[in-house]
Amino acid sequence: MAETYYTKDHEWLTIENDVATVGITDHAQQALGEIVFVELPEVGKMCEKQEAISVVESVKAASDVYAPLSGELIEVNTALDDSPEIVNESPETEGWFFKVKLSAGFDKEDYMSQEHYSQFVEEQG
Repeated sequence: MAETYYTKDHEWLTIENDVATVGITDHAQQALGEIVFVELPEVGKMCEKQEAISVVESVKAASDVYAPLSGELIEVNTALDDSPEIVNESPETEGWFFKVKLSAGFDKEDYMSQEHYSQFVEEQG
């Protein structure tokens, strides 16, 4: 069964087997406003945890998207090339950015649950 976790950088990741699907949270897309462009990473590239790996641009600002874990980028959501607004419409499902095949074990203690992430967002004000 897939489980979803959250980072302090406002990314979500769903782990299924040894693959993580990654995107930005609903909170992040609301803060950014209307998404106009998503720069996706290169498939086959190795990424390190906390590395800036993608960029999302809105009418307000551009923001880096960080790799929440280390591994190989095995797939990107090419639908975002033509329709970046999918991130606004469905950030935590259809608006995913990339998939990473884990290169090391996954320690869920490094991430937040939905409940803890909601508390984190509230505390950030």
